[in-house]
Amino acid sequence: MQVKTPIIPINQTFAGVKAQHSLNLEAICVFAAMGFFLDTDTYWKDQVVLKPASYNTLNNQNSLVNSESWFKWYYTPRVVSFNDAVEEFGHLFETIISEQSKGHKVILPLSGGLDSRTQAVALRSINADVFSYGYHFENGYKETKIAKQIANSCNFDFRPFTIPSGYLWDKLDKLSELNQCYSDFTAPRQMAIYDEFDTMGTKFNLGHWGDVLFDSMDLPQLSKEEELEIMQLKLLKKGGLELATNLWAVWGLSGDFKTYYKGRIEKLLDEIQIENTNAKLRAFKSLYWAPRWTSVNLSVFKAKHPIGLPYYDNRMCEFICSIPEDYLKNRQIQIAYIKNKAPELAKITWQQMIPFNLNNYRLNKAPYNIPYKLANKVKRLLKEGIGKPHVLRNWELQFLGKSNQLGLDRTISMLKSNNCIPEDFINQTVVDFKLNPNPKTAHQLNMILAVLYQSNINND
Repeated sequence: MQVKTPIIPINQTFAGVKAQHSLNLEAICVFAAMGFFLDTDTYWKDQVVLKPASYNTLNNQNSLVNSESWFKWYYTPRVVSFNDAVEEFGHLFETIISEQSKGHKVILPLSGGLDSRTQAVALRSINADVFSYGYHFENGYKETKIAKQIANSCNFDFRPFTIPSGYLWDKLDKLSELNQCYSDFTAPRQMAIYDEFDTMGTKFNLGHWGDVLFDSMDLPQLSKEEELEIMQLKLLKKGGLELATNLWAVWGLSGDFKTYYKGRIEKLLDEIQIENTNAKLRAFKSLYWAPRWTSVNLSVFKAKHPIGLPYYDNRMCEFICSIPEDYLKNRQIQIAYIKNKAPELAKITWQQMIPFNLNNYRLNKAPYNIPYKLANKVKRLLKEGIGKPHVLRNWELQFLGKSNQLGLDRTISMLKSNNCIPEDFINQTVVDFKLNPNPKTAHQLNMILAVLYQSNINND
């Protein structure tokens, strides 16, 4: 059987390889450090995920016989004006969205950012039938206000949702079935409205990865050693290195995690034949981050309806490879497209630059943004004074508070027997979070939960 994978795969396609059927503990340590598996790694030594942009030969037992690349990321900037690049993007983007939405009532998640706003402009331009929705955290910033303004400007139906505290505890079994424990459990907010998707429309149009393709890390040209250092740090989650190092020791693996991790990243970076630092690191993220993290929780959407991802399209990836890096800095192409095609949408607040919009976001600096920052701080202090701390991150909604503590304890108690992680290690991870809840201990708890769930599934 022949399997061709796209440049950025939507699905993880699993295949067997000749190896002992046992847990790939080194790979799980990397998962614990970064929040996703690297390259073709899975939980098991005798199983891999097919590489992006590859032709693969599988035998009758679904084992991988051969794999060859059909596309390699490159950076060959064309001599093209910025305005022409924006026009080319608009034509390509609308063509892809038209193809992906034809014959469907489109379901469009809207946020206060740029990717979904760019989609809204294109969908309106092609007169698509659209139902849109947005969500915000309970006690968090109400980005649904921005989303609703965008929807109203485009004459889309719109429905706002509030993601409540502790929404995942009764959905973890379903989520682990969908994402197969290849992602953390607090990132997929869409699980909170999973059942609502049934009646919204017939196909999702999702804006994932637009923020990576159409932006730049804005780094100077770096040496290979500097690129390696930057990417190692970029991939690590807070608390991830400590968790992976401790697991490495607990499992008695040879060598040390930091050396293993550095060697893996270095090898993969060396395989990318791009000189420009920013283009090279974008390619790395698109090869390994997009398919092994971003794509994983697309499974929640796919379980309900087909999905279209315009930024994932092969043609969009190739377009990026030919655009001068300077044009990609600070989301310039998307901003120009919106301002040209829908100037009224450009006037709506850009959440990343609150309270500014696409016309004046460069004023988001002192002294221009000081009045907003002061007013916002006062509002948060008042909310905290009445027992409603402002929620900024997924884990705060899922892990903090008495009811969430009960849900956590109940779940851990159910999962920690017959597991690959020692019980005292699990207990210490939970205690560390309870004593000092922060992004570091929350990530560690998140990863432990995912690994426990995977082990529980396989022990069943």
